[in-house]
Amino acid sequence: MPQSTIASPTNAPATSTTHAALWGRALRIFAWLSFLSQTIIIGTGGAVRLTDSGLGCSEWPLCTPESLVPIYADQGIHGIIEFGNRVMTGVVGVIALAVLLLVLARVGGKRLVFSALRFAAGGIAAAAVVFAIVSVLSLPATPFAMGALLVAVIAAIIRSMRLAPERRDLVILAWLVLAGVVAQALVGGITVLTGLNPFIVGFHYVSSLLLVCVTAAFLVRLYATPGLRERAVPRWFAILSHVTGLALAVTILFGVLTTGSGPHSGDAAVERQGFDATVLAHVHSWPGYILAALVAALTISAWVLRLEPRRWLLVLVLAILVQVGVGVWQAREGLPPLLVGIHMVLAALSAAAYTVVVLHLKKPVTSEG
Repeated sequence: MPQSTIASPTNAPATSTTHAALWGRALRIFAWLSFLSQTIIIGTGGAVRLTDSGLGCSEWPLCTPESLVPIYADQGIHGIIEFGNRVMTGVVGVIALAVLLLVLARVGGKRLVFSALRFAAGGIAAAAVVFAIVSVLSLPATPFAMGALLVAVIAAIIRSMRLAPERRDLVILAWLVLAGVVAQALVGGITVLTGLNPFIVGFHYVSSLLLVCVTAAFLVRLYATPGLRERAVPRWFAILSHVTGLALAVTILFGVLTTGSGPHSGDAAVERQGFDATVLAHVHSWPGYILAALVAALTISAWVLRLEPRRWLLVLVLAILVQVGVGVWQAREGLPPLLVGIHMVLAALSAAAYTVVVLHLKKPVTSEG
């Protein structure tokens, strides 16, 4: 794996260069941890749903009306599983924050870091004020407070983009992950407050999947050569690649609807969304067949023409083959929770692999002379 392209100038002092190398290594480590943690939280979130632990903590952000952690005997393992997933959200957030601060420090130094910290302090203060005002109105205060914090994050993104002298791609991707984590926490709270509405649960999963894709994109751009980029594949290949992305999105969408109509709603007392899961399972397979054919065509073409994304297309093929195998297996076995959970994680990894393929459709512009 090539080294990160965020580096100090070649004429920098030796001590400065050493520090830059250490900061760059730390950024690479946390970037990988961010990708892994975003993938893992899909697994822990799936465990919540597949073990009927969605209401293991009946409140949000507290677990019970009196406590942040499970304290009632009747919560049992369900409370532990749901609380564990909430703890994982905190871990994901801390890692996302570390990646952001490391990027800001390497790109813009103290100025960018302090700017972000000022927005963070302002966001926290605004969230506290909103919480106090909404509490007086006897409304759910935490979602409104989280919304205020999210607005502060968006404002900080705009400010950072204006101040960043270079590598704005990494800055925006790092901010998107952190903003996504905040938004995910808000959606997770709404999921509990609405009694595990299946559509919100499905949206929660899709949002998590998108964050896996964003962290994968960050890794690609971190190791890529900065600067202008140009198309590295024929136009028809690029168009076909984006059509493949549409097929992948439709396949995942129907997969989410199928799961939402099946036996795993997150709690035994929660009603499903009313669709026929058997019919949806067949509908889910149709775009899946189209996706498989498109990926096969892309992979064969890429290797025949020796195009840039060919190796990552093999990774995508492998992910889809395993995904199809697990999908058929779980259908024949009556949707056992473990296989359904693996299927959910594999869908996210397939989407991440596709993201990497798309980012390899372009290459750095070669300098003339």
